[in-house]
Amino acid sequence: MNRLANSTSPYLLQHANNPVNWYPWGNEALQKAKDENKLIIVSIGYSACHWCHVMEHESFEDEQVAAVMNEFFVCIKVDREERPDVDQIYMSAVQLISGRGGWPLNCICLPDQRPIYAGTYFRKNDWTSLLFNLADYYKQKPEDAQEYATRLTEGIQKYESIGFVETQPDYTKADLEVIVNNWKKYFDKTEGGMGTAPKFPMPNNWQFLVRYAHLMQDKEIAALAKLTLRKMAYGGIYDHLGGGFARYSVDGLWHVPHFEKMLYDNGQLISLYAEVYTWQPDELYKQTVSDTIDFVVRELLSPDGGFYSALDADSEGVEGKFYIFAKEEIQAILGTEAELFCIYYHITDEGNWEEEQTNILFKRGEDAELAEAIGIPVEELLDSVATSRKKLFEVRSKRVRPGLDNKILASWNGLMLKGLCEAYRAFNKVEYLDIALKNANFISTNLIKGGRITRVYNPLSKGEGRGEAFLDDYANIIDAFIALYEVTFDEQWLNHAVKLADNAIAHYYDEVGGIFFFTADDNEQLIARKAEVMDNVIPASNSVMARNLKKLGLLFDKEQYLQISAQQLRNIIPHMAKYGSAYSNWSMLLLDEVFGTYELAIVGGDAAAFRIEMEKNYIPNKIILGGTKGSLPLLRDKFTGKTQVFICKDKTCGLPAANIAEALKQIDAQNI
Repeated sequence: MNRLANSTSPYLLQHANNPVNWYPWGNEALQKAKDENKLIIVSIGYSACHWCHVMEHESFEDEQVAAVMNEFFVCIKVDREERPDVDQIYMSAVQLISGRGGWPLNCICLPDQRPIYAGTYFRKNDWTSLLFNLADYYKQKPEDAQEYATRLTEGIQKYESIGFVETQPDYTKADLEVIVNNWKKYFDKTEGGMGTAPKFPMPNNWQFLVRYAHLMQDKEIAALAKLTLRKMAYGGIYDHLGGGFARYSVDGLWHVPHFEKMLYDNGQLISLYAEVYTWQPDELYKQTVSDTIDFVVRELLSPDGGFYSALDADSEGVEGKFYIFAKEEIQAILGTEAELFCIYYHITDEGNWEEEQTNILFKRGEDAELAEAIGIPVEELLDSVATSRKKLFEVRSKRVRPGLDNKILASWNGLMLKGLCEAYRAFNKVEYLDIALKNANFISTNLIKGGRITRVYNPLSKGEGRGEAFLDDYANIIDAFIALYEVTFDEQWLNHAVKLADNAIAHYYDEVGGIFFFTADDNEQLIARKAEVMDNVIPASNSVMARNLKKLGLLFDKEQYLQISAQQLRNIIPHMAKYGSAYSNWSMLLLDEVFGTYELAIVGGDAAAFRIEMEKNYIPNKIILGGTKGSLPLLRDKFTGKTQVFICKDKTCGLPAANIAEALKQIDAQNI
């Protein structure tokens, strides 16, 4: 076994038996490269990555390929989920070199860590040829390699950098319209989502667009959002037997998934579908949330209350094998029920995707239309399909399971915790809150010490959290704790959030640039210290922090938080119109600036019941505070013994409302 044998990362352990002399990222490997003047291979991936497995099997398990790597290079394996700071730097390199990115990410660096070449997946012969060429290039032309590394590193340091904007603009609806109008050319108005293929759920994109549609009264965007949410829930990207979403679909119809299931996707999609249910109630949204939470709790919840990271795409070495069915297998399991089930989920003899005689469950039409075409009541159709699903799920559960990435990440647990809070907010199911509280206590006990976060918890050792934390860990946990306060009125979660925010400002904020670095001032110093500003499948840590500070600034009447949030948005606003998808979370902050933020203070003995009643109304630009007691500035002098609602905005509160109907009238009057 190589030096990865002592790792706790499931991804690194997958490579512990490779003939490649892998090192984990650290001083031993980096010093060895300097001492021996060898190029470094930095190979980055994650445990659920299908093409990472393919390249491992083709190249890293091959003795001849390993011999080349070991002779000419110091070989370092990196789990991108444990070290997103390293991944961020070398992903910038591959995007500058090729204009595209992805994993596996393979970067060839000088002994001082500066890259000279980067790419993603390489076939075996291409990989070997590349290594010989680069080793020879470095031997024959070291000065050229140094010069190129200097230029590329300068590009990495400038990549996604932004300038400091001093002047505060006046934000208007026109700013929002420009962003969305430029974005429209990327929408797929037939199948939903954006572009053709592959298609990613991008939950934050659709959360913004739903809020935009509601606040701007844009029927076109509203229809597109509902189309997208329905198509995703009907598609093969959604697991119709076990719940939960795969990472993306390889086609443009949401039909064929890339089968890995990630905690961060499912946490955010729970938030999205729960919010959209409040906006436009639909049983499909409710069922999708329920089944996805069931999946996460069943497959990813640790006994301690933390959430594991992912399920692999592969089982028994085959992508998707756990999830697919041959028609004859379905017929054998379901008997006379099979015909109806196969019609419902488009199961065919020849198979409904590229793998011969195998099928992925997906829907295309509406239940009522299908029931009418078949000539049975819709209730009979749905009962039959539900019974069949249970039978197939039981059979599937006995198959060889996909691999589990059992590391527990602070950032992703924050996303899942918020999803549970949003689900409780929308559906008032106490079991969702119970899971959320267990997870929040796990985070506060195991991943936070003295207001500082540690990123990774290893459930096998039952040890404390370990590893350097990054801005996304702070941002997503603060966001989740604010959400948990809003559904419990328990101020301990806000106090945790404030402590974390203060530490994030102390160790990550750059006052000169008016933006947060991704790494702390006392983290390991790499060849570049970068800021994450563009929203992706997961929103940028800076945009999440900006929204957090806006909320905390209002809740605690803390001007410093509000000023930092405002500065961040000022810096970003010049870039937002060009590519809305990459600034969707920033755009939600802009929505709040344009439309204002309602602070709904609900106080008194029936505050919890009033909150539940208020949550039935879709008011996306609000924060809720209150309870039977509280120390927040806005709550002072409001505990009079009566249950009342105060509608506050722009440092002004209306007269107390005795019930939710009166409170809503005040909000409606302000919206006129």
